[in-house]
Order: sequence, then structure tokens, then C-alpha cells
Amino acid sequence: MKVVVVGLRGIPNIMGGIESHCQNLYPRMAKMGYDVTVIGRTPYLPKSEYEYEGVKVKGVWAFKSKFLETFLHTFVAIVYSGLVLRPNVLHIHAIGPALFTPLARLMGLKVVVTHHGADYDRQKWNGFAKGILKLGERLAVKFANAIVVVGVSLTNKLKEEYPSCCKKIEFIPNGTLVGFADNVTPQNLPQDLALTPENYILAVTRLVPEKGIHDLIEAYEKSGSTLKLVVVGDADHCDDYSQKIKKHAGENVLIAGRRSGDELSSLYKYCSLFVLPSYHEGHPIVALEAISAGSKVLLSDILPNEDIGLPEACYFPVGNIEALANKLASLSSLNLSIDKEKYLAKYDWDIISKETMQCYSNIVKSAD
Repeated sequence: MKVVVVGLRGIPNIMGGIESHCQNLYPRMAKMGYDVTVIGRTPYLPKSEYEYEGVKVKGVWAFKSKFLETFLHTFVAIVYSGLVLRPNVLHIHAIGPALFTPLARLMGLKVVVTHHGADYDRQKWNGFAKGILKLGERLAVKFANAIVVVGVSLTNKLKEEYPSCCKKIEFIPNGTLVGFADNVTPQNLPQDLALTPENYILAVTRLVPEKGIHDLIEAYEKSGSTLKLVVVGDADHCDDYSQKIKKHAGENVLIAGRRSGDELSSLYKYCSLFVLPSYHEGHPIVALEAISAGSKVLLSDILPNEDIGLPEACYFPVGNIEALANKLASLSSLNLSIDKEKYLAKYDWDIISKETMQCYSNIVKSAD
């Protein structure tokens, strides 16, 4: 089966939850004999055309723009897919790119849309942009052959909102890797950060307002913690918010930039605590990675985070800096133990890839 994937920046090792999702999903399909092409955005790719673990990566023109990049690139990618590649399935990721679902259907393509989260709730968007994103969700549900949703609460919400389309809305979560950090040692910790095991709190995120890193830094400073705070990640587009976060960098607050491979795995494995203070998520891959690495985790109590089903002690009220500071100040008394194997079984990429391939088979076999 020939599959073309659009809506992401590219793979591998490109920052973003959707990019991480695709990097884990599509090589598994390629190993099963699927012909998979990911159409990425040229500014993020090492070269215009290459292969990653059996997946073809094709760069298509894009320019970096906070508001227009995704939409313009997706339009070009879908037209290219429809006129040149002609796949059995076009897989669109996220509701912004899904705005062009009707175009793909008009070009005779079978379309799957993965809904990675209610992006219209993100703080960075103005009212007009939020309206466009909500329209993208509506057009995806109405015109796609199948909708995959990564969060169980969001799946239920969409089925209630679009009852006539509920049969084509399917919950398939994000996953994590078994043995994600098994082979790393303290020597893999980034040398430039001068860290030792268990002497730091970790956050892995993009530097955008809805991820709540400003709350974490303020809570950390209030807590009086003797641990360092390490923030891994960056912003796609330099703006006032990311610059404000970077100004907090100092001896105890380390803004570590983007990390990958063994460096990232070791940062998860040897942290004293992983914190995700976000106001908005789809289904947080970084939290699943932390769990897989054996980290203790502390998450904001938004629905997508609660969908993971961790013990109550592993959550704090979103935006409540005092509550987060109290948790950081009393780590030694918190019971943050979880059954790692239980979560690894629920969020297994091998199972997720098979469920996604079954979704493809169903729509290819069905008549419109």
C-alpha cells in the first residue's frame, strides 16, 4: 500500500509531538512492506530527498512563518500528492493542515486525518486563527474517510459533537518505546550541562506559552529546591516568549536547547523528576517517554494528561504556581511510584502501528 504523510515538519529528530509520533509510526509500517512517503518542510530537513528507516522523506517548499507556514506548505504538499504521487491513502496530521481535507478528496484521494489535539485552545492563537483551526476540525470530520484521535477524552467529545460521523472517529493513542533508556549510562548526560544523576528536575518541551514553562520556572524559584532545573527544547520561531524564558538561564536554571538520541534518553533516565506543566496537549508523548525511562513524573491536571491515568499524586492543578512549588519543595515525601510496565503495555508503538494500518485497509476497501 502506498501512503503519503503531510502536516508535519519532517523526520527524524525534528522537535514536536507530531514529528515524534510519525518518526515512531511510519518506519514500522515500512518494515511491514508499506510504501511510505513523508512530505516535510524544506527549512527543517537536512536535504531535499532522503530515506529514514525505509520511509522516503521528500522536501517540499515552505518558508518559516508562525501563522502561514503550516497552511501554505500543506496546500502545496496535497496538490503534489494528488497530481504526482497518487497514494492509496493520504494521511494528514493535525487540524490545521486538515483544512485542506476537501481539496484532497476532490483530487480523488482517500484521506485519514489524525487529530492531535484541540489546537484552537492554544494561547498563541488569536480569535481568527482559532476559528480557522476549528473549521479545520469540522472539515476533517465531515470529509475525511477516517479520523484518528490520540486522546480518549477528545475522541468522546468529537463523537458527541458530530454524532452522524461517529463511526469513522477512532481512538488510537500516541505510544512510547519499550527500553527507551535501557542502554544509556550517566556518561551519556550532556557534558556541557555538568549534571549528575538525581540532581535535576527536567522539562522537555517547545518554548511556547501553552506549555507552561513560565509557571514551572516561577514555581521552581518559589520552592527553594536545591536541585537544578533543566529545560530541554526551543521555539520554532524566535519570539518575545521564548526570549523571556531564555533570560531565566543561570547557574540553577539551564535552558538546554534541543537534545536527541542518547543525550535525551539519559536526561530522562537520570532526572529526579520530570515535569509537564502544560495548559494544552493532545496526548503527551514526552510524558510517555519519561514513564518509559523510569522517571518520576508530575503533570498538570488537564484532561489529556489525566487520560494517561497516573496516580493522583502525579498531578497538580494547571496554572497553580503555589501548588506546583509545594510539590517541588516536598519531593522526598511524595509517592510518585507507578507501574511502568502497565503503561508500556497500553502505549505500545507496535500495536498502534497495526491499528493504524487496519484503519488504512478499511478505508481502501470501502466504497465512499
